Amino acid sequence: MSDFQYEEVPPEEHSDSDTVVNSAPLAELQEIPADPNFDDDEEEQEELRKMEATTTSAAVAETNTDTTVAKPSSAEDSIFSTMYAVAKKVAIVGSIYLVGYMGWSVAWLIAPVVLSVARDRFRKSTEHKRSIAKASALASEKEVIMARIDELPAWVYFPDVERCEWVNKILKHLWPNANHYARTLVKETIEPAVAESLANYKMNGFRFDRIILGTIPPRIGGVKVYTQNIGRNEIIMDLDLFYASDCDINFYLGSMKGGIKDFQIHGWVRVVMKPLIRSMPLVGGLQIFFLNNPNIDFNLVGVIDLLDMPGLSDLLRRIIVEQIGNIMVLPNKLPITLSDEVPATSLKMPEPEGVLRIHVVEAKDLMKKDISMLGKGKSDPYAIINVGSQEYKTQIIDNNVNPKWDFWCEAKIFAEMGQFVEFSLYDADETGKDEDLGRASVEIINAVKRGVVDTWLTLENAKHGMLHVRLQWYKLTSNPLDLQAALAETQLLRVASMSSAVLIVFIDSAKNLKQARINSNPDPYLVCSVGKQKQQTGMIMRDNSPVWEQGFTFLVGNPENDTLQIKIFDQKTGSEIGQFGYVIATLLRKENMDIVSQPFQIQKSGPESKLIMSLSLRILKKAEAIEDGESSEAPVAGENKLARSISKTASIQEPSSPKELQSQSSRISADTPLSEEEPNLKVSSPTNLQSITPPRSPNPFSANLIGGESVLTHRVPDLSASPGEHGLGRILLTIHYLAQRQKLFVTIHKIMNIPIRDPSNIPDPYVKLYLLPGRSKESKRKTVVIKDNCNPVYDATFEYLMSTAELLQSELEVTVCTQKGFFGSPIIGMLKIPLTDPEVSGNGLNTWYDLQPEFKHD
Repeated sequence: MSDFQYEEVPPEEHSDSDTVVNSAPLAELQEIPADPNFDDDEEEQEELRKMEATTTSAAVAETNTDTTVAKPSSAEDSIFSTMYAVAKKVAIVGSIYLVGYMGWSVAWLIAPVVLSVARDRFRKSTEHKRSIAKASALASEKEVIMARIDELPAWVYFPDVERCEWVNKILKHLWPNANHYARTLVKETIEPAVAESLANYKMNGFRFDRIILGTIPPRIGGVKVYTQNIGRNEIIMDLDLFYASDCDINFYLGSMKGGIKDFQIHGWVRVVMKPLIRSMPLVGGLQIFFLNNPNIDFNLVGVIDLLDMPGLSDLLRRIIVEQIGNIMVLPNKLPITLSDEVPATSLKMPEPEGVLRIHVVEAKDLMKKDISMLGKGKSDPYAIINVGSQEYKTQIIDNNVNPKWDFWCEAKIFAEMGQFVEFSLYDADETGKDEDLGRASVEIINAVKRGVVDTWLTLENAKHGMLHVRLQWYKLTSNPLDLQAALAETQLLRVASMSSAVLIVFIDSAKNLKQARINSNPDPYLVCSVGKQKQQTGMIMRDNSPVWEQGFTFLVGNPENDTLQIKIFDQKTGSEIGQFGYVIATLLRKENMDIVSQPFQIQKSGPESKLIMSLSLRILKKAEAIEDGESSEAPVAGENKLARSISKTASIQEPSSPKELQSQSSRISADTPLSEEEPNLKVSSPTNLQSITPPRSPNPFSANLIGGESVLTHRVPDLSASPGEHGLGRILLTIHYLAQRQKLFVTIHKIMNIPIRDPSNIPDPYVKLYLLPGRSKESKRKTVVIKDNCNPVYDATFEYLMSTAELLQSELEVTVCTQKGFFGSPIIGMLKIPLTDPEVSGNGLNTWYDLQPEFKHD
């Protein structure tokens, strides 16, 4: 019979003594024993009727107070409650009298009252949420659906998610044994990590005293099994996990005793069964992990309850969330070996699928959270980017609701399907908690399919505001010939933190480590580092041949220059008991750039000390967009179409009006034809890419193209006799837009033949730049002033952060002025240059322009 087929008992079947009990609301479901089976079994119905009769009898007994005999314990409770109420009143009145007697400020009375009211309101709201969630975990699925139609299981909303009540029945029987395993995991893994994190805040002595996870098992709201785009040697499924426990966990923080109750966690858990083998149990092992950070909540009790205040409890909560993320949120996984036939590397060695390069460009129209003397001020926004447990933070832009961050970061991706890039914007506040400015997210699979996602995201949980981001997907290859292109691209971006490869390290074990203490084996742990990145294994108690079996991944800027550094320490003494260095470039000469389970001699340790590890190097290669008829830079479906960034290939248009044709033809005067050379593209070898310097051209009027790897040489004849079409002089500019950087580069090289109106008054020229339309102060750029010179040389480069769509709608205004003037700075000449020229977005525009007479601003 289907689980959805419910049977109602007719009223006439009840005896006179029975009372029909209506369905309890969700907040009261914890009073009703869980019945997740939904079967019409007669025995279960009989038990339910007995429980209903018992509940009804208890309710009737409570209402008939006239016939109830008071017990002695009730009288004692009444006396104690009366004494407590009297003492409470005396304390309140006494405190008020004491404030008046001592002549203290009224703030000594108001502040505790306000703090107490705020604390009570916060506690009531959180307890209400926890009670609802706990009732959902206790109740059967039928009662959940009937009580709260707006909080249905995942299988109701998603057609590819299936019900799995049979899994919940199995979990209920397995939970006592799983409870024991979970306690061991908390004690051995989470406790030392939390203690170390709290020690960084001078809060020492953290340890768990009692760990009872309770009788309520986790509940699976739905399961999704993947059948496409997966390997033939694995099974992948996602579980909608909801755990609202009745746990009782006590811990000590120094001499203070506290506790955690009502622990709740909700999120999507991925279970990967791999590899599939031909002997029982047919599955070699499991990998269990959260795709994204789960929602976690709990209640603090005991002396540490003082921390359970808005703002103050964030520290402990954040540390607990971080430690759960360090165990079970990607890129971290919980591996479980099911067969001895499976090597540890197949389950525990990291397997990144690619790297996502994230560019947080800017935001606009953010909410104003600060309060100034004149009312609403602005905000001090910053953004936090989360990809699983990987977190990045932009700089804070003070007093600006249209910030431009130009922030770059890279995230290692271990699951293309189901993972999101989450953006959270906050207003920095030095005196209190940072305020929320909105959130947005992008599914990573969109970047994988398109190659590039360049779009404006509408912020959620905000009245208004948008965020401009650009995501670039890079796949990983084992071909060392791809390294040159990867290094050239990072050099072109001119962002020092960008990488060209990924190093995968699997630390298996060590043998025969030296003793750090006399007659005692060490407590060793290992630290790996590449540049500023560091990773650490767990500590093994009293073992000179520890087995770690832990894997790490590192982003490598240049494999030819970087080195993997490994150090082994004894935790008790803190002394170093071994070290080892490996030049990453060695992997470029290995087959598939891999080393599997190879022993290495440990330095500064015993003569027979060995380290067994596996290494793998993968090169970043820009992924091509999947041909689906859409632009590679098309926005994510459902996002604002008006603010989207347009594909570079589709955005280039020919001039359609005579005015545009005239503006293009006016770059070069008709009486001075110029001869051009084709751009010369020069790419240095990987070893010299970080120190590229464009070669000098013998022609004094040549200009180097901005972009690092390419050099554009523009040769012109002698222009000393030509003041330009309008007799105001000529200016040499280089204009280049880099889509990868979302930046427009403008280089002002020099000006030639500025006319001299008065021989005794030689001009002091300088150049100003503005972006049109708008001509805002933020777009103003200005060169230095060169005294008494009609042929000044600047070679000054200016940058503008802008999207492709903004580029196509903008113009560049160039104004040449002289500082010698009685009233301001007289204008020598002006230019208005459209940025829709294909060369601007291509190899760059490098040419001479004739200065034009002053024109009025729009």
